[in-house]
Amino acid sequence: MLTRNVQSYRLTPTHILIIKVVIHAISLLFVALLVYNTLNGGFGADPIKGIEHFTGKAGLNTLILTLLLSPLAKRYKQGGLIRLRRLLGLYTFFWVVLHLGAYLALDLNFDWALLGSEIIQRPYLAIGAVSWIILLLLALTSPKSAQRRLGKSWQKLHNWVYLALLLSPIHYYWSVKSGLVEPTFYLFICLFLLYCRKQKLTTWLAKKNIVSPARPISKTFHR
Repeated sequence: MLTRNVQSYRLTPTHILIIKVVIHAISLLFVALLVYNTLNGGFGADPIKGIEHFTGKAGLNTLILTLLLSPLAKRYKQGGLIRLRRLLGLYTFFWVVLHLGAYLALDLNFDWALLGSEIIQRPYLAIGAVSWIILLLLALTSPKSAQRRLGKSWQKLHNWVYLALLLSPIHYYWSVKSGLVEPTFYLFICLFLLYCRKQKLTTWLAKKNIVSPARPISKTFHR
């Protein structure tokens, strides 16, 4: 009943604009919360880790919301939701830039050589770096002008967001020393979002020769 009611309702451009305004407002609210907690000791005994976790989780939450749009749009036949992906994707990159910036500035004192060494020596940082680079490329190619220039390659490039969705919660899981319930919960959410796209992912991976497409049984036996 709920699904039918939602499907019968159509999001107009005005509705999409209002939702975008809400997204901006909520994002700015979390930025204000970050600043407030930083200036007023809201991150506890280890404020550096607090800032890093806050920005990292904000980026992960926004990435999850970004990739939740397509299943919702398909389920409830609300194609207008797709128009929100770019905005949420850019906010995802905004938060991961702050996340890396906090680590580089507060933990490493802008020592780029040390950053490279840490990424090589610590697997969870290497995973985070791969995810960060993917999100960087997606942000740089998000404008419509880039989509026109890249043509079919644009979609192939943006399919790598699924790898970022997988690696990000693994990075979070490995980065904490205790309290694994929350990162495990995030990991299952991300796996569920990937499961919702299993057919698309199987096709994509087959094209990359990562998995082999299923062969007809008759042909297999005749080989």
